[in-house]
Amino acid sequence: MTRSGSAAAMALVLMLSACASAPPDPLPVAAAFDPAAMMAAIDQAGVADSRELVVRPLTDGRIAGVKEDLGDVRAPERLLETGQQLDRALESHPDDAELLQSRAENAILQRDLATAERMARRAAAAGAQAGPHCRRHWETVVQVLQARGADGDALATAKASLDACTVAAPPRY
Repeated sequence: MTRSGSAAAMALVLMLSACASAPPDPLPVAAAFDPAAMMAAIDQAGVADSRELVVRPLTDGRIAGVKEDLGDVRAPERLLETGQQLDRALESHPDDAELLQSRAENAILQRDLATAERMARRAAAAGAQAGPHCRRHWETVVQVLQARGADGDALATAKASLDACTVAAPPRY
């Protein structure tokens, strides 16, 4: 190639590179997924304050044995088995908020965020609308949305629902 030919080729390369656009900004990356930290936040949300109204949902006495049989739903060596047991229990008791919340927490530990969010939302709809149980459900949703890098509107709505769970106890006379 002649000197003028290589100069022309170089000029062509420079012109083409000048036309190329800058690479797009990378998509926002979700915070590191840490199931233990998520569970700690959920547990903390469920701590009752003596100055608040605490609503304890009614439970079906027939399911007490099922809940006892489940044992520790967070046992690492039994996560899959416990998840299956919870799914079977939910077939006969689909609106039990405690079972739904346990399944949501089990799903987090199994790194199944879609199931965790779905179960927590069902628990929030079926369970208490105020107090520690309500906060557990909505904190689960908030944690999942944060882990998934959800948009601000979805996260703000979930946080507003979480905040609405805390209701001051009525004054005592």
